[in-house]
Amino acid sequence: MTTDGTREPGLVATVALYAFARLVLVAIVAGLLALAGVPVILAILIGLIVALPLSMVLFRGLRTRLDTAIAVAGERRGAEREALRARLRGDAEPGADGSDDAAERQPHSGQG
Repeated sequence: MTTDGTREPGLVATVALYAFARLVLVAIVAGLLALAGVPVILAILIGLIVALPLSMVLFRGLRTRLDTAIAVAGERRGAEREALRARLRGDAEPGADGSDDAAERQPHSGQG
């Protein structure tokens, strides 16, 4: 969530949007070159090469949003990893996540 209460798109949506924008840019450059009489395969290759620096300039805002989404996802995964490590070490307080039962922690004595 941002400071104004709106929710930013997730990592997958941001990556998909950025990839789609880059593909559209390659298609536009290749299409213009193909219309100018350049062979299609060569136009696609040149489009790929030209679209890389062009997308860094044209999609600066989208790249910033992508970098932010990657950082947020990395922080969340790091926190989840640390919580898991703490639980595996036994540092987590029992019942903190609601899944730790006293009956589950005591071994069965075999008496029924």
